[in-house]
Amino acid sequence: MGSARVIGLDIGSTAVRAAELEFGSGGPGGKNPPTLLRYGQVALPVGTVRDGEVTDQTVVADALKRLWHQSKFSSKDVVIGVGNQRVVVREMELPWMPLAQLRASLPYQVQEILPVSVDDTLLDFLPTEEVEGPQGRVVRGQLIAAPRDTVTANLLAVEAAGLRPTMVDHNAFALVRALARGELAGRIAAYVEIGARITTVVVAQGTTPRLVRVLPMGGQNITDAVASALGVAQPEAEQTKRATGLGYPGADPAVQSAVGDVTRALVEAIRNTFVYYAGTHPGQGIEVVVLTGGGAHLDGLGQYLSSASRLPAVLGDALSGVRVGKSVAAGSLDGMGSLVALSTGLAYGVAA
Repeated sequence: MGSARVIGLDIGSTAVRAAELEFGSGGPGGKNPPTLLRYGQVALPVGTVRDGEVTDQTVVADALKRLWHQSKFSSKDVVIGVGNQRVVVREMELPWMPLAQLRASLPYQVQEILPVSVDDTLLDFLPTEEVEGPQGRVVRGQLIAAPRDTVTANLLAVEAAGLRPTMVDHNAFALVRALARGELAGRIAAYVEIGARITTVVVAQGTTPRLVRVLPMGGQNITDAVASALGVAQPEAEQTKRATGLGYPGADPAVQSAVGDVTRALVEAIRNTFVYYAGTHPGQGIEVVVLTGGGAHLDGLGQYLSSASRLPAVLGDALSGVRVGKSVAAGSLDGMGSLVALSTGLAYGVAA
């Protein structure tokens, strides 16, 4: 296998981001680390993407065209991610059969457990292990059930920009691929991507996802609370939120209350996900929490989550072990390792 270039495209609530990686012989698991050839992002107006679903295809398509023009990506082939509360991800055990046959049988095997018709759902299965069960050989893994209209809306926006989607992946799996390397590849870790409106939590044993939850809140919800408390516009509220963080001495009590109330709700939802995982996976306790996304940079949030969960929390670095190509401006990605996890992780998926 020769070198391969892959572009991962992350369509977020506040921006579109893309990363082009080049993998040498052997792909992501090869001896040579991948090279980040290009990275770029373009902001989106509020409301054009809601809960991970494109609602204004024209505006998003225009943003993608600008992104490609500015960043000079070498191809229009892209891997895109999906992930919101409507996308069901759950651990399942199915009778063993060849993977292609297993995937073809999913509509018949899961129709009784889904809250919507399988005709309106795109189904996939990520196998994680094979074991001998009481009734014979079985495959354990993650079932992914995505509403067809959610995926279609995002695909139409991408295609309207003249891009060619080659694969649709789940954002949670992209997170694990981007971050579960080095020391983390041998640990049980919770990867928490705090976006603007969505927080993705995935617990993985090494590189194998064990639990996925998507929470309908993120950093923008905190900004909204500050804007409402002070009666100011979003840009000022965002700046105030960043300057205040959690527990900043002397901060405006109204700001402290707004930031604290929403952050507590978010941290409690994340902690409850950890508690659920512990209850369903005895003896396989989480060892570390890895934070990514713009919301993870709120001052004091990592310490707060660590205290609430009684687990060490670190900022993830998707660029660790990745070479940066000459076409990337020197210093332009300093401190960006936790912000590019989704786009780089999506590229890892198709190259695996």
